[in-house]
Amino acid sequence: MESRVLVIGETCMDIFYYGNCDRLCPEAPAPVFNPLDCTKNPGMAMNVQKNIKALGHSCDIITNPNWEEITKTRYIHKNTNQMFIRVDQNDDKVERCDVRSLRFSHYDIIIVSDYCKGFVTEKDIAYIASQHPCVFLDTKKTLGHWCKDVKYIKINGCEYERTKYNVSPEIKEKLIITLGPAGCLYQDKTFPVKSVEIKDVSGAGDTFIAGLAVKYIESRNIETSISFANECATIVVQKRGVSVV
Repeated sequence: MESRVLVIGETCMDIFYYGNCDRLCPEAPAPVFNPLDCTKNPGMAMNVQKNIKALGHSCDIITNPNWEEITKTRYIHKNTNQMFIRVDQNDDKVERCDVRSLRFSHYDIIIVSDYCKGFVTEKDIAYIASQHPCVFLDTKKTLGHWCKDVKYIKINGCEYERTKYNVSPEIKEKLIITLGPAGCLYQDKTFPVKSVEIKDVSGAGDTFIAGLAVKYIESRNIETSISFANECATIVVQKRGVSVV
């Protein structure tokens, strides 16, 4: 029977303007940006879903219906891929999901892709984890007792530094900490990645959690899954923008 994944979390519209900058503004010490190209694609939770589908698995999503109004707009120098600025809009327009109206038994894995915009609370995530034995969490929240029933928790190194003082030994056992070019840390074991030219890390965490979940469905081995997730993330950071593996 075909495996199924459910992603729960916020979605935004990722917008990238690529252009040139040849002079400074005469009124202020600021660069004058001349946009040449623009790309738009769904990001955050919907980017997780796209990556899971690209890896060959069915995937449903529960996300904010107004996701096209929630924008992350990046202005990028076309030749160097250097970002000038990112402008986020309507982050406060995400309404809370009614997770208690959802049914989870149909799914092999639940991924909570929590960008901490208000779509799911700590209590919501705790409820989801109490209803399904295989919940993977990617969150910006400060960790605590509320995530004790989550099976695995993916955070990046900066997020771990902010929350490590609140992490109990029970929760630490579940942590998968991504470290960029240094690879990934799980239960004091480092999972390295090969050295590549990095063009853009936008969305790499989404690809990682997607690869992690997909390989876990196939192997039921978390270390094998981490290695595969590293490979997936390594592919997308070599591309511009928010990319699909």
